[in-house]
Amino acid sequence: MSLEALRNRLPDYAKDQKLNLGSLSTEPVLTEQQRAGTFVVSALASRNPEVIRDILAEFGPKLSPEALNAAKAAASIMGMNNIYYRFTHLVVGDYNTMPAKLRMNVMAKPGVEKVDFELWSLAVSAINGCGMCMEAHEKTLLTHSVSKEAIQAAVRIAAVVHATAATLDGEAALAA
Repeated sequence: MSLEALRNRLPDYAKDQKLNLGSLSTEPVLTEQQRAGTFVVSALASRNPEVIRDILAEFGPKLSPEALNAAKAAASIMGMNNIYYRFTHLVVGDYNTMPAKLRMNVMAKPGVEKVDFELWSLAVSAINGCGMCMEAHEKTLLTHSVSKEAIQAAVRIAAVVHATAATLDGEAALAA
């Protein structure tokens, strides 16, 4: 299975997603590692087994074992952080001043360049809808001289991969 197989399983009404998957797979503003890792974390965050399988088949081989592990770690840690920090941001109270008391060691030593891990964390945060995390990761990326075009490209990948997963989930539910 591959990205082409995934595109072929999308229904006709999702033609734009098919086109976007194709064009984003060669997005030139990101490095190959950034692009591949963003596809992987977005698939993992989208939670659809078909999407995860096909995205990993396509983009997993483009990542070193360390980078693939870091992408998985970004999806995992942001799955936790996005829930916690979205709560502290949305609920009135002193929660945002209280220590999180959650282990986040992988963020300090992710196994890849900080910029790549931050970009992947931003993509997962966009899928999970955590404004506080998106703002924090975008700020860090801008501080490290990552262009707004690269930031936008990562979020575009996240949006299209998530929409692909949602479409396939919907089709599976309709067929059941």
